[in-house]
Amino acid sequence: MPVELRSASSRKIFINGRFLGRPVTGVERFAGSILGEIDAELASTNVSRFTVLAPQGVARPDWLKNLGFENTGSRTGHAWEQTDLWRASRDGVLVNLCNSGPVLHGRQLTVLHDALVYRHPENFSRAYGTFHRLLGRMLAKRANLATVSDFSRQELSKLLGVEVQTIGLVPNAIDHVFAVEPDFSVLPKFDLERRPFFLFVGSPANNKNLAGAIRAFIALDRHDVTFVMVGGAANTFAKSLLGELPSNVVSTGRLTDEEIQALYRKAAALVFPSIYEGFGIPPLEAMAVGCPVIASDIPPVREVCRDAVIYFDPHHVASMTSAMRDVVDGVVDIAAVRERGLVRTGDFSWKKSAERLLVMIAEVEHDNRILRTTDASIR
Repeated sequence: MPVELRSASSRKIFINGRFLGRPVTGVERFAGSILGEIDAELASTNVSRFTVLAPQGVARPDWLKNLGFENTGSRTGHAWEQTDLWRASRDGVLVNLCNSGPVLHGRQLTVLHDALVYRHPENFSRAYGTFHRLLGRMLAKRANLATVSDFSRQELSKLLGVEVQTIGLVPNAIDHVFAVEPDFSVLPKFDLERRPFFLFVGSPANNKNLAGAIRAFIALDRHDVTFVMVGGAANTFAKSLLGELPSNVVSTGRLTDEEIQALYRKAAALVFPSIYEGFGIPPLEAMAVGCPVIASDIPPVREVCRDAVIYFDPHHVASMTSAMRDVVDGVVDIAAVRERGLVRTGDFSWKKSAERLLVMIAEVEHDNRILRTTDASIR
């Protein structure tokens, strides 16, 4: 790994482990995957330099084999971060992987995953949105920042007044999908064994544009094809906007990772209709296992997927419908789309992303800033 960390006499490096006590969403998966790679890479060198700090009651994960782990303080949540975490880490370098950190810490690196709280405040409660917008602005003045895509770097630079070259880039990855054994028993549960189906995976937040995708599917007018929505609140949300849904629009509720992997492998295509994203994990997950993707033609998706997906205009139902029709009617070369997807996902790995992060940690340790030499796009 091309990182030169100082000797054991240098500053300690602390990692904010509050996320280990939360349910796993995309942000927590990012943090756990990066931390796991760091733990494996530093097994024989520099391991004594790193300690994961967590609130009381958060257990050391079984997969964390080498790095130090310590429960500290008496508080929980943001109160723990702003007080107990700051106190325990103030003499070292602090790394925050999940959008928040103590504003008083003078030498820290914080990953802000996107600018959604600024661009789509309607997705959040008033209290949550107000707090996180304020926290982001304060961290922009006090912390070194990183994010997951060049699009998000540009967005955070504009919104927080930070030079884009000083915001580090640590992309998401999809290695985790290969460790999951698909559970194909999900197919008969929803009568999908012999029917082609389009797949939507995600929350029903406004920026995800689920209602637009359902309208496009209904306009397709193909009763032999199913539209499958995966997500806890998807059905309630869709009905609240569109009323009673056709029988071939199916909501699965929450599924296991194993069940979702089975759906990826059998879907005619993943539909990714977002109007705003910071990165967009589902297309990469689908592409990694050979599932074709039809997706919104927006900058972050172009950045991540390049020519490996079929694009549509997410603001126009007819454009989405046309993309769906091209898939089910065999107008596009699906084999070529699959092949381009498999090639593109090879550019992403948690090991590569961990290497990028360790370079930035070394720079923050030495100079308390991310150097312009780490300014690199997703390749």
